[in-house]
Amino acid sequence: MAEEPLLENIRNIGVIAHIDAGKTTTTERILFYTGRTHRLGNVDDGTTITDWMDQERERGITITAAAVTCFWREFQINIVDTPGHIDFTAEVQRSLRVLDGGIVVFDGTAGVEPQSETVWRQARDFNVPLIAFINKMDKLGADFAHAVDTIRDRLEANPVPIQWPIGSESEFRGVVDLIEWRAVSWPDELGQTPEYIPIPEAVEVDALVAREVMLEAIVETDDELMLAYLEGGEISSDDLRRALRQATITGLLQPVMCGSSLRNKGVQPLLDAVVDFLPSPLDIPPVKGVNPKKERVEERPADPEAPLAALIFKIATDPYSGRLAYFRVYSGTLVRGNVYLNPGKGIRERVTKLLRMFADRREEVDELRAGDIGATVGLKNTVTGDTLSAMHAPIILESIPFPEPVISVAIEPKTVGDQDRLNESLARLTEEDPTFRVRMDEGTGQTTLWGMGELHLQVLVNRLLREFRVEANVGKPRVAYRETITQAGQAEVVFDRMLAGKPQYARVVLEISPTEAGEASRFVNLSRPQDLMAQYVEAIRAGALESLDSGYLAGYPLVGIEIRLVAMEVDEMLSTEIAFRAAAAQAFRQAVEVAKPILLEPAMDVEVVMPERFVGEVLGDLNARGADIRSMQSRSGGGQVIRAYVPLSNMFGYATDLRSSTQGRGTFTMEFHHYVPVDSRQMDAIVYGYGG
Repeated sequence: MAEEPLLENIRNIGVIAHIDAGKTTTTERILFYTGRTHRLGNVDDGTTITDWMDQERERGITITAAAVTCFWREFQINIVDTPGHIDFTAEVQRSLRVLDGGIVVFDGTAGVEPQSETVWRQARDFNVPLIAFINKMDKLGADFAHAVDTIRDRLEANPVPIQWPIGSESEFRGVVDLIEWRAVSWPDELGQTPEYIPIPEAVEVDALVAREVMLEAIVETDDELMLAYLEGGEISSDDLRRALRQATITGLLQPVMCGSSLRNKGVQPLLDAVVDFLPSPLDIPPVKGVNPKKERVEERPADPEAPLAALIFKIATDPYSGRLAYFRVYSGTLVRGNVYLNPGKGIRERVTKLLRMFADRREEVDELRAGDIGATVGLKNTVTGDTLSAMHAPIILESIPFPEPVISVAIEPKTVGDQDRLNESLARLTEEDPTFRVRMDEGTGQTTLWGMGELHLQVLVNRLLREFRVEANVGKPRVAYRETITQAGQAEVVFDRMLAGKPQYARVVLEISPTEAGEASRFVNLSRPQDLMAQYVEAIRAGALESLDSGYLAGYPLVGIEIRLVAMEVDEMLSTEIAFRAAAAQAFRQAVEVAKPILLEPAMDVEVVMPERFVGEVLGDLNARGADIRSMQSRSGGGQVIRAYVPLSNMFGYATDLRSSTQGRGTFTMEFHHYVPVDSRQMDAIVYGYGG
């Protein structure tokens, strides 16, 4: 399409779901039916477009969010296919930040699964309107009504089926369109030619009941339609679509559809629903940000003529183009060759090339306008979460928060040459992935990599060894422990010594106490006004807060501590910022010693799915790992689901053990939930290094 589409004809959507629910297959079918591809990509065969990394094709999972532009009914649809594995939750989070709507894909046999809950919650946090697609209706045990019930019960949502399946499992062959009141089937193998057929008698009664439920749910959101409905008037399908669109955009309702992406059934109506029910950039409120010059909140409308405001939501290392920066243009127009401001860093960046992305392929364009998602090459100092704005109208859009990593692994280059290559590669990977951290132990000189889970670190290490060709030895994964205190403590330190041949003096009194559960550490100044000298207070604050990072027991970060400056003493001749900084660090460590420090470890929210006959063995294994069993539920098709909190340190190697105990038929997912105290025996082992 040569012409730029109107803003109301643009849809920026994400495809999000639990791992293995069929997100990537659904995206591949969308690309095929919109004419973007001429063959059907298959996850199992490694021929998908959006899963283009070698590791994605080998593992059959999505690792990075891939952006694709396609067209349907003269509407431009920018799609982001996101990962389903919890280790790559940051990819989902930063994609949701820039999307206007989402398709949440559910497995027809399982309904809502743990990562479904996570992505649904993240989408609601970002106020992203959603459509639900119950996939795999051809699978053994598929149950549309049950899947819809799980959405209502576990997600506290308002799902409204606008379709009813014709048949299920191997007999699934089409859907009843409840709005138009007609049946659709896909008789040809590629599903390219939908066929409209009479509604089969076998499903007519169920479909009528579902249509009545749908009508009531929709008219309740629209006073005019409610009046017509109560008076017994006929409500047109156009009116139903209009009201449902408004209810979807405001989050009151979530339309539910069904199909089988792998069998090429139900995808075209899903595309219609994206166009009909999900918002355009004009349907969402103007984006807000802070003007750094005026220090006030300002808005930018979705208008190509307004001043530019674009958010960088992803940095990727591209094998052909180098450093790619993905962005969403909220207002204004980004023009190739122009210079723009990164107001957060106060630097200028020239846009040398603009790309409309097609997964690993791309089309060069001269400009990208409000509502567009694209990428650029050549931004030197701009990273994920940064804003690009017009030079004359600076604005900093709200950045993207990311969770802290919970697992680490040590890495050691084999040669001096590999050290330089390792440092360079790690710098590029940390730019790409905000949940990946690199830390250098000053005492041992050891480099440790920190991530969200075993798979996350495996993928990153694999990329270092294969993509960046770094020769290195890699240690075993280790838990990212935390330290905290269990009671209040106080310490007074007088720093009175020579530094660099000059006498230095500072006196500091600090009190510390635990914060409420989940609260961040903080510094509070309680010293008397006459004691106050701003630069010395700032030095004390810096010295105390820096000490949080180095820990006390075993070098793990200290969390959940309120630090209070009770008193300070200044000698006008001898006091320096260095002296106060050192005194604060010493006082903090002495106060921690008094406050009975303990170690904390991540407790993971684990869900295990297995055939019923293996429940006893799986339960026994989980109990041996110190699990706190929360629930057990039956699933259609004879499966059982166990949910539990389990210490992360006891979950290493669980995938292999579960496969062994369930003859390869058990699966599990886990995500970080909260921190729990480590028992005293294990704490001694970790602190004194004899196991643990």
